[in-house]
Order: sequence, then structure tokens, then C-alpha cells
Amino acid sequence: MAATQTSTHLAPIAERADAPASLPSITAGDLTWRPAVADDAPALLDLRNTIAEADAEPYRETLEEITDLFDAPWRRFDTDSLLGVDAEGTLRAYGFVETMPGDTRTVRAFLFGGVHPDRRGEGIGRELFAWQLARGRQVLAASGKDLPARLGVFAEDDGPVAKLHLYERAGLAPRRFYTEMRRDLRDLAGAPLPEVELAGSLRLVPFSDEYDDAARLAHNDAFRDHWGSEPQTPEQWSRGRTAFVPQWSYLVVDDAPDVEALVADPDTDAETAAALRAGEPLVVAYEMAARFDEDFEVKGYTFGYTELLGTRRAYRGRKAGLAALAAGMRAFAADGMEYAGLDVDTANPSGAHGMYAALGFEVTHSSRMLSIEL
Repeated sequence: MAATQTSTHLAPIAERADAPASLPSITAGDLTWRPAVADDAPALLDLRNTIAEADAEPYRETLEEITDLFDAPWRRFDTDSLLGVDAEGTLRAYGFVETMPGDTRTVRAFLFGGVHPDRRGEGIGRELFAWQLARGRQVLAASGKDLPARLGVFAEDDGPVAKLHLYERAGLAPRRFYTEMRRDLRDLAGAPLPEVELAGSLRLVPFSDEYDDAARLAHNDAFRDHWGSEPQTPEQWSRGRTAFVPQWSYLVVDDAPDVEALVADPDTDAETAAALRAGEPLVVAYEMAARFDEDFEVKGYTFGYTELLGTRRAYRGRKAGLAALAAGMRAFAADGMEYAGLDVDTANPSGAHGMYAALGFEVTHSSRMLSIEL
């Protein structure tokens, strides 16, 4: 409802997006440009990891992760991607524009791309980014969603200065900052994890498929008050799981929720209310974990990674999120992982920073999101 009220004071998205009638040409570097297709996954993986290594980024990708990008039905690679190939047929640059189908408060277009380190300084990145911005504006205008809108990029804080300057010259400004954190798990006897006793009808359970959609609904509720977050549809929720480790993931469920009170609460979303009326399980907190073996050598240690962590707003203060996180961290340690890892928005409104500090997490890396707000 809040998004609808805000949107009534905005000009139509087709006007605010200021989309060009045609897209700019890319002439720098004498490359041949075409949309990406699924068969490009191996070459795209090589390019992205080459860029990551050159820029000292703290992660690498796998072929499964790249292939998964092409499997998502909402991505339009035919219109929203470009690959730059040299005369020998080698991939030298790429650019994507991505929107998400679940956006209901702010309609967003994120821009991802890069140029091979050997081909930088030729103006390729500048022209490619101009194409991405123009296409992003077209995508926003065509969305038909008269909501606040955003063109956004992500950047490592210690990444190439030239890239940050490119974004800022194009009118994007820093809006959000993120920190990656780790916690040593090698001496749990000397630095133990908390033993959390859940009160009332709350119960900690391992992740299983029967709770999967209930976890999605919990996530959508937990992140409603987080800046930049949008609800995930079932198809979004089920994608991007090439590194997901169910046995490292834990949920807290309420076995006896006050259905009448929750359904009557105006903060309860329609999907949750329908699930409650149908007698479906109510997940109130979740910890969804992943394993990125390809990053172990880059970082210099093994780790389990908490990709998603949250607590329903009505259940905050009852240690449900802490119980799920501690259980996941114990699972990491039991499988020989040296550290627990996660990342967090520095302006997180749920008090997560205090919990992470109390658990012994330390900052290892930082990044930011820059955007044009429309």
C-alpha cells in the first residue's frame, strides 16, 4: 500500500524513465556485438573470472552459476544483453540489464558488465555502459509499473577507480554500503556459539522442501522494511541455488501461531494470510546457507556462507534468527569449515549488526550500490 500511495505523486514511469527511441552504437575497440545465448556460458565464465582476478575481487564463479543465469525465464538475453567479440572470436566484453518480476515497491533495472583487462583504456566500457543505461531506461519505461524506479550498479569499494568514476560521471550516486564478515569456527571450545532456547511454540528445524515456500514468505516479510528489498516470487526464490546447502540451512517455525491475530494484523501480507488460513506451516526465521568452494583459495580459508538470514517482523526480539544462525554455524564447523561468512547492509534496520558483533564476526570486505533514482 505504501508504494501505491507514493506512486500517486509521481509522473508516469514512461515519462520519468526518459527512454531513448534507439540505443547508442558501440564502435570502440572494433568488436562485433550480439546478444548472449546459453552456449556462451563457458566463455562468459572465463571472462568474468578473468576480470575478477585482475580486479582482486574476493570471489570466483562456476559454470553452474553462469548456466543458471540463462535458465531463469524472466531474463531477456535477446534484448537485454550484449557480448563484444574480437576478430578471433574471443569474448572481450559483456553487458546485461536485469529486472525482477516481483518488484512491487520500486521497479528496478540493474546493470552488470565488464571489459577484459587487456582491452581496457579503449573506450569500450564507456560506450557499453551508455548502451546499458539507455536499455535500462527502455526496460523501466516498458514495465508499466508507475512506481519509484531505480537504475543500479554494484561495485567493490576497493575496485578499479576508473569504474567508479564512470558510474559517477553517468549520474549514479552511492546509495547503500555493504560489509562482508567472517567468524572463526576453529576453536568453538574457547569461543563457543550461543545455546539458544526458544520459548513457547517456536521450534528449530532443519531446512526441508516442505517449508521452502513458507521460508520465502518469511523472507518477504522480514525484508519489507529493508531499503531496496523487493518481494520474491516463487520462481525467483527457487533460482540461483547452485551453491545452496540444505544441510547447513535452518528454520524456526511456530507450531501454534495466533492465526486470528496475524490475519487481522494489517502488516500481514496477503500471501501469508492465505497460507495461515489454509493451515500451512509458518516459518518465522530462516538461515539459508551456501558453499562456494571456488572461493576457498581466493580467500585463503574454507567457510560456510549464510546467504539469507531474517526474522518475521512480528517475531523479532525472540531470538529466532539467532537460533537459526547459530545452528547453521555449528553445521559449518561440523563439516570442517574454518569460518562462517555473511554480508550485511550497513544500514540494516533489524539490529543484525549487534548480533553479529556479539557472535564474534569481523569485517573482511566492503562494497556499495550506486543508482539513479527516478
